[in-house]
Amino acid sequence: MGTETASMDQITEPLIQEPQTTNSKSEFLSEPVPEWKEQITVRGLVVSAVLGCLFCIITHKLNLTVGIIPSLNVAAGLLGFFFVKTWTGLLTKIGVLTKPFTRQENTVIQTCVVACYGLAFSGGFGSSLIAMDQKTYELIGPDYPGNRAEDVKNPGLGWMIGFMFVVSFLGLFSLVPLRKVMVLDYKLTYPSGTATAMLINSFHTKTGAELAGNQVRQLGKYLSMSFFWSCFKWFFSGIGDSCGFDNFPSFGLTLFKNTFYFDFSPTYVGCGLICPHIVNCSVFLGAIISWGFLWPFVTKHAGDWYPADLANNDFKGLYGYKVFISIAIILGDGIYNLVKIIVITIREMLRTRSIQNSLPVVTEVPEGDSSELQLEEKKRAEIFLKDGIPTWFAASGYVGLAAISIGSQIGVLHPHTVRSVFSSLRQQLAQTEG
Repeated sequence: MGTETASMDQITEPLIQEPQTTNSKSEFLSEPVPEWKEQITVRGLVVSAVLGCLFCIITHKLNLTVGIIPSLNVAAGLLGFFFVKTWTGLLTKIGVLTKPFTRQENTVIQTCVVACYGLAFSGGFGSSLIAMDQKTYELIGPDYPGNRAEDVKNPGLGWMIGFMFVVSFLGLFSLVPLRKVMVLDYKLTYPSGTATAMLINSFHTKTGAELAGNQVRQLGKYLSMSFFWSCFKWFFSGIGDSCGFDNFPSFGLTLFKNTFYFDFSPTYVGCGLICPHIVNCSVFLGAIISWGFLWPFVTKHAGDWYPADLANNDFKGLYGYKVFISIAIILGDGIYNLVKIIVITIREMLRTRSIQNSLPVVTEVPEGDSSELQLEEKKRAEIFLKDGIPTWFAASGYVGLAAISIGSQIGVLHPHTVRSVFSSLRQQLAQTEG
């Protein structure tokens, strides 16, 4: 019995450790959230500007070549954390006191960077803006129906900045009334934003900081490899796109004429690595079907289906088949997904309303983990609704932008312009039928 008593006295810890979630939840509930003015700092704006310029260059490269822009939210949050931590570490070593780097400031940096490269993609720099300049007008030809010299709009810094302000704030004003409904009421997960938030939260821990340092070191290693490989490729590049690693005939000269070649570009490799398999496989399948079978088949009917002496960028020739067949496929899938989302949303709203009307309201006294979970959700809701854009301001901004848009079009859409548009459409339809 003495031995058993001694052994029992030596046991000071439970055999099964409980998960330490209470401390983390209590820290979250007691952690003060800085005001929005404190979340916007000079160092954060500087880091956001540097990373935003870098990501804009990457976006322009992908937009003008591949046309697919992967999500760079995680990279923006990681690099923002690394640069600010390096900044504060250097200032601390030389004896300069700095404000602590909070997760809210990290989120502001990530949001600014995502807004920069998102605007570079959706602002029309790879489509509409450069399609209105003088060079595009000359490439299409002045004799082409609907291509008029008075419609030329060359890029300019002044009007493009105003256009970017109108484009960027429109989505912000329209989403203000929907943020509470989508996030709090329907509790939509938003996978990309949720993953970024979890990553930023993990950075601001002891183990998370070490993990972020390892990730940045790996990022720097592969960035250096990509940079030196691009420099090596430059020494073997010829005039234009005629030779070198950029146009390497991996499958022979016959398939090379149908654009089946490899260019050894690290940009495309990285884009394929970060995109999901469904995107990569779909793009690969579309490339094989189009360039391997469909376009060669249409080319054989040159002179029968379309005039054979047309330029490569003429919509009346092979280029028209490429553009309109691709657009039809994309629009068909987009309309299907739009109808599907509308049906699912309406069904879920009706189901939620029927449940609320049929079930009685019962007030339960939360105990244990359920009460802590409710307190945590309440705290998150308070933080989410704090320092928001007023609804009246969002509505006024939306109406103001709509008035600017309508006012700018009054002088353009006069009766002569409308008649010319419909007359050009009738001419194109007559040429197509003929």
